[in-house]
Formats: sequence, C-alpha cells, structure tokens
Amino acid sequence: MDVETDSQSIFRQGGSLNHAAAERQVVAVLIPCYNEEATIETVVRQFCEVLPDCTIYVYDNNSTDNTIARARAAGAIVRRERLQGKGNVVRRMLADVDADVYFMVDGDATYDASAAPLMLKLLNSEHLDMVNGTRITEIKEAYRPGHRLGNVVLTSLVRATFGNGIADMLSGYKVLSRRFVKSMPLLSSGFEIETEIAVHALSLRMPIAEVPTVYRDRPAGSASKLNTYRDGIRILRTIVILIKEERPLSFFAVLAACFALLSLGLAVPIIATFVETGLVPRLPTAILSAVIMLLAVLSLTCGLILDTVTRGRKENKRIAYLSAGATARRFGPNPAS
Repeated sequence: MDVETDSQSIFRQGGSLNHAAAERQVVAVLIPCYNEEATIETVVRQFCEVLPDCTIYVYDNNSTDNTIARARAAGAIVRRERLQGKGNVVRRMLADVDADVYFMVDGDATYDASAAPLMLKLLNSEHLDMVNGTRITEIKEAYRPGHRLGNVVLTSLVRATFGNGIADMLSGYKVLSRRFVKSMPLLSSGFEIETEIAVHALSLRMPIAEVPTVYRDRPAGSASKLNTYRDGIRILRTIVILIKEERPLSFFAVLAACFALLSLGLAVPIIATFVETGLVPRLPTAILSAVIMLLAVLSLTCGLILDTVTRGRKENKRIAYLSAGATARRFGPNPAS
C-alpha cells in the first residue's frame, strides 16, 4: 500500500487527516540557541533533510560566537531575543511564529532529527497536542548521572502531583499542536520552561504521547549551558509554585496538617498536666499552640478559596485551548477523496 492510499484509509477510519491536508500543514522547527556555533549548522541541515517542507527558525540569545552566521548559512530564519534565559527565548518563539505544528529542539546536536517524521505522524494520526521525545542513551557523557537523577526525581514529583503521561519531563525535544502553543501562558525565564510545558499539558489533561529518541553526546567544541544544582533548584522551586497554583487545596491542606500536628504536639503535654492538676503552668506555650492551630485553619480556608479560583482559571485556559483549534483542523477533508 502506498503512502497516499494508506493516508486516505486512515482518514476514512477517523484516525487522522488525509494526505493532501497533511501536506498543507505549516510546520515550524524552533531552535533556541546560545553559543552553539559548533552544532547549529548540523542541526538545521538535519531537520531540513527529514522535514523538507518545514520552516526552521533559530532564535539567538545573545551569542558571542558565530552562531547567527552559521545558522543563516544553513538556511534558517534567524531572530534574536535579548532577555537571557531559555524560557524567555521559548516564550518569544511561540508568540512570534504562526504555524500548525511546532517542533522544539535544542541547538546542541544531541537530539535525533530522524525521529521527527515519526513524531509528526503520531501527532496527526492520534490527534495529539504534544509528543515528547524521551532520551535514550548509553553514553555517560551525553546524559550525566547527576542530570539523569535530577530528571527522574523532578519528573516523579510532577507525575505524582499532576498525573502520569510524561516520563522525561526535561527533554528539549517536542512537537506541539497549534492549540497547545496558543493556549499556554508561559512565565518561566530559564530551563524550568520544560516543567511549565509539562504541567500545562497534564493539568488540562491534553492528549499527549512520548517517543523514544536517541540522545547523543555533545560534539567537540560544544558545552552544556545547564548547571546541575542551580537549575535543579530553580526547577524544584517552579514545581512547588505550580503545585500551589494548580493544586492549591492539596498544597494548603498539607500545610494545614503540618501546623495542626505541631499545635497538637505542643498542646498534648499541657492538656495532660491540666487534667492531672487543673493548672496550666505553661501559658505562653498554650497560647502558641492555639495560634498555630489558628494558622492551620486559615491555611485550609485559603486552600478552599483558592481551589475555587483555580477552577475558574482552568476553565478559561480550557476555553482558550479549544478556541485555538486543533492541528490542521482548518484544512478539512480533501475534496478529491
């Protein structure tokens, strides 16, 4: 069965867009860059080869080397973002570029471009909003133990809070639908941007999938911009903030429980002494225990109120998500089929 016949068959079964519609998709490859002169040309040429009809955008983030010149030489559209940080660059890219499908990939030549057609096919055939490229490698230098451990811990925390669906949250290789991109209120400025993207997908229960992709070591002359401890702490802080914003009742309920346990721990000896002697010898401690219990009640109250507010915010985000339209929905059926 040839490609066109197979595609039409899938369309008749309700699986995906037909072949003609898929051909008319506007596919954008977005590459954030900072001092990647050793690799950017390779990345651009590889994606031009596997996605010949795509448009490649390289957003430079104040590089001091020849990244811009080499990206242009390879055929990419080059733009600049002056605010330093990957999050600032990603936010600018997704706001500026208008497309039906968005690939996001780092400019360090560590990700496998040959996986892109499969990721695009999966996005279209399953009507997904995100396909995440999970990193597979046996090269220790490519995926350092500290980075691997941090990714596992942070991803597990997000999965436990917001739900399963993403096994490699910090992967920089993704393909996103238009409605995903245009309904995502990004605020992060650094590497924690991937966390924000993952939580956006999970909190709105979007249809997502993952594809294993080969992860390579950086070529000679290329250096990682990720700081294991500094950026790990920033990502953890972002996760805590997102839990507070997206799951306020759970967040403040845990806080209330901690306050209540502390209050009871202080109060039990005082109550026992009062029962035995009828006296309260440690009045300051009793007052402190009462104040802490009051904080527990206030925390729980805040959680209940903010949970109602968060529900309204989620409804608004859901409306924005639906109004943006699914990937290539505007193309409709092929009149000739």
